[in-house]
Parts: sequence; structure tokens; C-alpha cells
Amino acid sequence: MTDLDRYAVFGHPVQHSLSPQIHQAFAEQTGQRLAYTRLWAPLDGFEAVLRAFVAGGGRGANVTVPFKFEALRLATRRSARAELAQAANVLTFDGEQIQADNSDGVGLVRDIETGAGRPLAGQRVLLVGAGGAGAGVLGPLLQAAPAELVVVNRTDERAQDLVLRHTELARESGVRLHTALMQAPGAGFDVVINASASSLEGAAPSPVPETVLRPGTLAVDLMYGPKAQPFMDWARQHGAEPRDGLGMLVEQAAEAFELWRGVRPDTAPVMAALRALKG
Repeated sequence: MTDLDRYAVFGHPVQHSLSPQIHQAFAEQTGQRLAYTRLWAPLDGFEAVLRAFVAGGGRGANVTVPFKFEALRLATRRSARAELAQAANVLTFDGEQIQADNSDGVGLVRDIETGAGRPLAGQRVLLVGAGGAGAGVLGPLLQAAPAELVVVNRTDERAQDLVLRHTELARESGVRLHTALMQAPGAGFDVVINASASSLEGAAPSPVPETVLRPGTLAVDLMYGPKAQPFMDWARQHGAEPRDGLGMLVEQAAEAFELWRGVRPDTAPVMAALRALKG
């Protein structure tokens, strides 16, 4: 029997990741034969762990915090969306070549518009965080044509750099794109997206004031599971509609799976099974 094609998710931490379960479900659904595992890397050792995986026959990898910027730097080829984000969460290996891509933004937009049933066109959107997660989702969010998109970050300079890199895309998409201060981001947004590290770090429930919300605001935390719960509780307490990042995780995984295997899995049954397990 031939060896299975090998894939992995790299992170620090990574033990919580549902990616192996998701990709195994996709493989069973589409008749693909593969093995998918979690690989923890020390903060100063991502490249070594990644190259060992490639040398051992690895075919592709998902990359999560905090290695998305480094993943892009290691790539020999980059997709346009990874180049724009300056961050990668999907790597494909072919001999000495490493192809970098970013499926985060496409996954988030699909989950918001299809999973949550909230079209983004013409909406006012607040993106909290300009790190690897925020950088990965901004381009596809702009392509969904909201009326306004505001980016805030603990370090304002990073938010400004991210906005500057996306200025042309915003113009082409007809979106008013700008930064604001974290403590004064504006009020009453239609969609608020927490792409900051606040949930991962166990910080305050929200890095922005409750004035960003209004009744019916869709408040999305890119984390999922217990770490997303404080933000979701905060959103619900202020009349918003909370949503965690599980749908985005499944949708971005489907994008990576199609890139690697050439077949598009159906995300709906996988999403339903995961939600049922969460109870």
C-alpha cells in the first residue's frame, strides 16, 4: 500500500486546532486519501520544524498564529492575495518550491455572507487588529464592497501600513477605507470583526468600546471555542449578534483543500457536525 499524502497545521499553540478533524471529514467526503496532523513549533523554530516536515514527504501545510508572516518569507512563490496580505496560512510543497497562499479572507467572507446570511455590500465594517489575521482578511473584505471599512490596532502605525497597502484595492472596490484609534473607532457598525490577539491572550472581553455595536450588529471573533466566548458574551450583552470563527475555519480549510487536492468539499455537513459537537 502506498504512503498517504501528508499535511499538517503548524502553530504555537496548536493542540486546540480542529483542522485535522475538518480535513479528514473533507477527505472522506471526497474520496481522497491523506493524513493530516498538528505540529507544534517553538517560537524561534518554525522554519526548522517546517523543513523537517517537507523533507519527510509533507505535501502541504496550514499555518496559524504566530507564524503567518514567517510562512510568507519562506515561500519561493506567492499568490497575489498572500502578497497583498504579506501573510500566508496555506503552503504547498513541490520539491524545493514552497507556494504561499492566504485563504483566511475568502473563508471569512463566505462565512459571513453564506453562513450568517449577512451580505457585506454597502455595510459599515470595523476590523479590529492589523496582525497576521487582520492582514489576511482585509483584501477579500474590501472585494465584498462594504461602504466603509475602518481598521484599528493597538499600534496605530501597523494599521496605517495595512491600509496603505490596500488603498488601491479599496478604490477599485468603491470602499471608504481608513484607520481610527482603538479607543475611538466610531459607533454603530453593521459588522465588527475581532482579528486581534485579545481572545487568544485572555484579555478584556473586547479591545474596543461597546459603542461600536448597535442592536443587530454582527460581531465576529476569529477565534473559536472557549477563547471566543468572552467576546461573544460581551457582544450579546450589548444587543449584537455574536459569531465565532468556526465557520471561517471550515471555509478557509475548504479553500486550502481544493488547492491541494483539486476538488471542492461541501462545507455545510462538516460545519453542522462541528456545531453539534460543540453542543
